Amino acid sequence: MSNNRNLMSDKLKEEIAKELGVYDQVKQDGGWGNVSSKTCGNMVTKAIEIANRTAKNS
Repeated sequence: MSNNRNLMSDKLKEEIAKELGVYDQVKQDGGWGNVSSKTCGNMVTKAIEIANRTAKNS
């Protein structure tokens, strides 16, 4: 299995986390370890939406 940890930039992850209201938790905890898998899935969904919008506008 490949290591896909760096598919999203830190800036994009922070933007999405702020939009979903979990950035404060990430900042307080010092990392992503306590973010629920459901929230991570929502972040991936949001990243895909952003990518699709960007591709469509290009």
